[in-house]
Amino acid sequence: MASGHGLHGGPSRCYPFWQEVLGCYVVNSVDGEAGKKKCAPALDDYYECLHHRKEALRTMKMQAAYRKAEAAHPRENAPKAEQIRSLGLLGKEDEAKSVLAAQRS
Repeated sequence: MASGHGLHGGPSRCYPFWQEVLGCYVVNSVDGEAGKKKCAPALDDYYECLHHRKEALRTMKMQAAYRKAEAAHPRENAPKAEQIRSLGLLGKEDEAKSVLAAQRS
């Protein structure tokens, strides 16, 4: 919050960034429009602290890259469909019963 008061009575997490923006404006207020341009990086930092837009964009890009890499390199030891069927789950009940009976004896 720009006032500097957080929800729990202390300063908010972005208050130091807000102080930096205010300090920049105070120092550069005589320059007018050029002063605002000098304070743009500090203002960007403050907005990022408030909204985390750049962080969210980076996170989305990283997740997309991980998904792409995972799709390009499928699991090396992934079971094939016929191996999964032979586990007794799909249409192999008799085979599964014989394997279980062999294990019990």
